[in-house]
Amino acid sequence: MDTVIVLVALALSGLAVIVLTAIVIGVTESRQRGAWRQIAAERRRAWERRQRQLHGGPHHVEAWADEDTD
Repeated sequence: MDTVIVLVALALSGLAVIVLTAIVIGVTESRQRGAWRQIAAERRRAWERRQRQLHGGPHHVEAWADEDTD
């Protein structure tokens, strides 16, 4: 009987650790979301700038043009 109580307590404590870890990660991620979005926007602008330098400017490509000719 004591072994069952110990196993249940161990399982519940493990579950509590998982829940607390999820809460901490969620709070941390929500606080960092703005910074990550800013970093992603800066990387996107740098990538677009490199593409314009490599390819000479913006190109408009209509992706569905080939499929509409059937």
